[in-house]
Amino acid sequence: MAEETKKTSVEATPCAAEEEVVVADVPVAEKPTATVVEKEAPPQPEKAAVEACEEEEEKKKDVVGESKEESNKQVDDVIDPEKKALNELKVLIQEALNNHQFTAPPPPPAKEEEEEDKKEKEEPKPEEKKVEEAEEEKTETCEAPAEVPPVKEAVVEEKVEEEKATPAAAEPSEKVEATVVEEIKETILHEVVVTAGPCPEPEEPSAAPTPPPEEVSIWGVPLLADERSDIILLKFLTARDFKVKEAFTMLKNVVAWRKEFKIDELLEEEGIGEEGLDKVVYIHGVDKEGHPVSYNAFGEFQDKELYSNSFSDADKRSKFLRWYIQFLEKNIRKLDFSPTPTPTATDHQEGISTIVQVTDLKNSPGLILFKKELRQATNQALQLLQDNYPEFVAKQVFINVPWWYVAYNRMISPFLTQRTKSKFVFAGPTRTAETLFKYIAPEQVPVQYGGLSKAGEQEFTTADPATEETIKPASKHTVELPITEACTLVWEIRVVGWDVSYGAEFVPSAEGGYTWIVQKSRKIGPSDEHVLGCTFKIGEPGKVVLTFDNQTSKKKKLLYRSKTKAAE
Repeated sequence: MAEETKKTSVEATPCAAEEEVVVADVPVAEKPTATVVEKEAPPQPEKAAVEACEEEEEKKKDVVGESKEESNKQVDDVIDPEKKALNELKVLIQEALNNHQFTAPPPPPAKEEEEEDKKEKEEPKPEEKKVEEAEEEKTETCEAPAEVPPVKEAVVEEKVEEEKATPAAAEPSEKVEATVVEEIKETILHEVVVTAGPCPEPEEPSAAPTPPPEEVSIWGVPLLADERSDIILLKFLTARDFKVKEAFTMLKNVVAWRKEFKIDELLEEEGIGEEGLDKVVYIHGVDKEGHPVSYNAFGEFQDKELYSNSFSDADKRSKFLRWYIQFLEKNIRKLDFSPTPTPTATDHQEGISTIVQVTDLKNSPGLILFKKELRQATNQALQLLQDNYPEFVAKQVFINVPWWYVAYNRMISPFLTQRTKSKFVFAGPTRTAETLFKYIAPEQVPVQYGGLSKAGEQEFTTADPATEETIKPASKHTVELPITEACTLVWEIRVVGWDVSYGAEFVPSAEGGYTWIVQKSRKIGPSDEHVLGCTFKIGEPGKVVLTFDNQTSKKKKLLYRSKTKAAE
């Protein structure tokens, strides 16, 4: 009987054994008073992780809410409503970055499946129920030592009852039984002293670490991590009339499209476009405000081979579109989105984040109207530009425009916003150069459009400014280029449309000197050279006089520039 009782006491938890000693009035050392705290079983790790994530999400929402209120307070002092919209958009973007909304996470599992998984994990198997009940009892006992488990109490009471029920006549047996009881008590006390001690607290599962905010860059500028991103965000706001939610939705769509189109990989690809496409779309010079100028000459597609290689089937049209997007992306990354512009005369213009687009419609009406493949490709390109490149065009100039295109534009103008229509400029064939010169300096305009800029090595570059003058109808016009010392004088001239007579002579400063004929006067027609240049070596001070005789009834635009070189 003593062995069985001893076995039972060993199987019980240590804290339970300690409580048994108190009930049996066994003299033991006084214990400190313990506070009874009832706790539930520790949550399953999966459940704890979910709860931790939910707590983190609540904290994020609180932080976002506070930052938004703080932002509103700061913006309340700002009069400009555009700045207020920009700050609101920043708050939405920061929240999206914190929650990784710009990436496409896998869809979460259905709630029903989630609950079933939890139930399966939480419900123990039949053979494990006893073990779990014992563990729960052990945990409850460690947390609340004042509660006495009935098992130990029953053992002691059972022994006491047996002692009382023993007949008084059997005195030797009574002594033996008393000895057994004492041994049991001593054994229990010994087990308590050996095993009793502070119960280990159950380990709480660590909460899942909060992932850092994602990093999203667009056109090489990290969103919110760079002050230049403000200019980019203003483009989206402007495109959506400063409606913050619509601008935010557009931004998310653009980021998603760029990932789907694999823009970063596209930038590294080589040999995408067909030979000759560099004559169709190209960047040439800047306008008077420093914006890069992009030219689109669709008339080049009259080359049947170039047209066939670019649009004859769907794969080639897709390749052409990828080439065009790559061209656009590379040039956008040359722009400067600095919020504090400092214009310079370099290719990389500081503070310039838009371009001027010139579309040449010469020889293109038949192509646009009757070539289905070209029309499909251009429509697709225009749609992509409208959806994914907001507010990158400062001015849209159409040159060599036929009459029917102007009529067509008037028909569709009611469907365009006033801001978009304000950017459109149309110029017919006779006013192309004059219109371009309003926005672009002549030295920056290609020669085929009436300017002085030519490809290859030339005596003059775009850094050499040109002078513009007007030749009145039915009159002569002269230009004097002074010479102060012996040198070599270089000049170039151009009359837009020509159809005038031109001559040049040198007049020395010394009295009685001889006048030299440098260029005999001759009439130059529209089909002759666009730009005329001349070099004249002079050994004495004087001046070179250029004479233009316009016998037509139309005024003419004259362009000229000159420079001197030291005499060899």
